[in-house]
Amino acid sequence: MVEVLVTGGAGFIGSNFVRYALQTHPDWHLTTLDKLTYAGRRENLHDVMDDPRHTFVLGDICNADIAGPLVERANIVVHFAAETHVDRAIMAAGDFIRTDVEGTFVLLEAARRAPGLRRFVQISTDEVYGSVPEGASTEHDELKPRNPYSASKAGADRLAYSYFATYDVPVIVTRASNNYGPYQFPEKVLPLFVTNLVDNIPVPLYGDGGNVRDWLHVLDHCRAVDRLIDDARNGEVYNIGGGNEVRNLDLTHRVLDLMEKPASLIKPVPDRPGHDRRYALDTTKLRALGWAPQVPFLQGLAETVAWYQANEWWWRPIKERDPAFKAYYEAQYDRRP
Repeated sequence: MVEVLVTGGAGFIGSNFVRYALQTHPDWHLTTLDKLTYAGRRENLHDVMDDPRHTFVLGDICNADIAGPLVERANIVVHFAAETHVDRAIMAAGDFIRTDVEGTFVLLEAARRAPGLRRFVQISTDEVYGSVPEGASTEHDELKPRNPYSASKAGADRLAYSYFATYDVPVIVTRASNNYGPYQFPEKVLPLFVTNLVDNIPVPLYGDGGNVRDWLHVLDHCRAVDRLIDDARNGEVYNIGGGNEVRNLDLTHRVLDLMEKPASLIKPVPDRPGHDRRYALDTTKLRALGWAPQVPFLQGLAETVAWYQANEWWWRPIKERDPAFKAYYEAQYDRRP
């Protein structure tokens, strides 16, 4: 069996990757390492917890005693674990530096000692390029992160590259655009808006709604990572984008239309500090390896909306019974100046 370590495998993208990998690779044994913070949940892996080819380990990537041995016996490490939400980074940047930078350092130190490691995938984000007024970011563009989250990810992906350049660790770095799909924590725009609208709660739209994001279905992201595990060159960076640039206001109206809700449920809120206006990725390098997104955006959006509508068991405990989520929501949207 190929031993695959997935850090952050109980999070949104990580849990989708674990599920995808178990279905796609019968010769893989996957170990999920996750400390189950607010966004990492056992419920995200409810259907694979008992799979004999999957092992769940509760632990922090910053804990070398736990993370180190898991890395050292892995053939492949896919490093999703991170604090990811920009709004939370603005409120508490230290958590992002500890997890995203220090945690990555712990994993890379162990990777130096891993005798059978053939690939270390550092999952990064398009946000490291900063706001892109026109054109699309290539892998060689300057990094200009403008908030603590994107800065922590930029630091982590450059640290990962340094371990390739200095110690010959088989690192690749991926930078993906906005993911969407099932099991995404309802602080992010799509699950937040859909779950609000189920209950006819207004949706908080930042600023004028003119910010543009490129949307990538989470399964297309998983397929890209899978392809890169086999075909990438060590030390290289690969952009992963869906090619679906949409203004936030237009996205909101599409969700409203899918759910047959009125535009009066849009609640404008003050823009967040340093809100990047536009992201866009040039994916020529990845597409040359034979990958292309398979999920059409309108189809994927409709399926995603339907998933949250059909799976209230998953999100209602968060939104209705988690006092931390309620406190965050009130501070972020109800008490903004």
